[in-house]
Amino acid sequence: MNDFPPPPCSFNMKKIFILPLAIVSLLSCTKVPVTGRKQVNLLPESDLRQMSLTEYNKFLSTHPPIPEPDANATLVKKVGKNIQAAVERFMNSNKKYKERIAGYNWQFNLVEDKTVNAWCMPGGKVVVYTGLLPVTQNETALAVVMGHEIAHAIARHGNERMSQGLIVQTGATVLSIALSSKSQATQELFNQSYGAASGLGVLAYSRKHESEADKLGLVFMAMAGYDPHEAVPFWQRMAKISKGETLAILSTHPSDEKRIEDIKQFLPKAMKYYKPQ
Repeated sequence: MNDFPPPPCSFNMKKIFILPLAIVSLLSCTKVPVTGRKQVNLLPESDLRQMSLTEYNKFLSTHPPIPEPDANATLVKKVGKNIQAAVERFMNSNKKYKERIAGYNWQFNLVEDKTVNAWCMPGGKVVVYTGLLPVTQNETALAVVMGHEIAHAIARHGNERMSQGLIVQTGATVLSIALSSKSQATQELFNQSYGAASGLGVLAYSRKHESEADKLGLVFMAMAGYDPHEAVPFWQRMAKISKGETLAILSTHPSDEKRIEDIKQFLPKAMKYYKPQ
């Protein structure tokens, strides 16, 4: 992809700016890796990483991680570290994406919970619930899910959704105040989005973000040595168990048929990155 020019919104977040809403909504500061989609990220990633660490530790205080040498806990850490290495190779190979993982301090934990779910907060803070494992069934399918959730963080979908929320909640005339470091408005929106009290422990992403995370996740798992074709049977299993109920991990996801069809169409591109372990 061609280098994107310096973002027009690279201003000092601590200064007061009165910005017309139309201008704010049109700011396209970055491009998402793999898809090249332009996005608006108005919040400092350093602030989101710090808030994520606080919330992550709060969650783990009430959901103690299953320690190694438990086989499943070991597997989660193994898959996580493999995908982490792939993400770092991908980002470091392109200088315009390298800063996306700056300040990352990866953690991969398995917690005892029957919920079929997994998530990744900004900064690489990952949790997998034991309830997901009977559905993944194997290491490669686990890589499908973890690659997808990590992709949300790498694509900065949380920042994008929170930025949209701040624009709607505060209005453009006071947006600069809300964007100030550690503002109450930003903290409250983060807690609503990522707080463990939300029941999901993760932002409810849009269907567009979910589809994008599918694509990035397939590339990352392929680079980590996992065959992306496993995504199809995994999501087919998810479709079977989700009939008649809303699973946390599927709360805003595309329809089963649409997702599987989109994955099949993207597989040839993802396979270009595949190097078997």
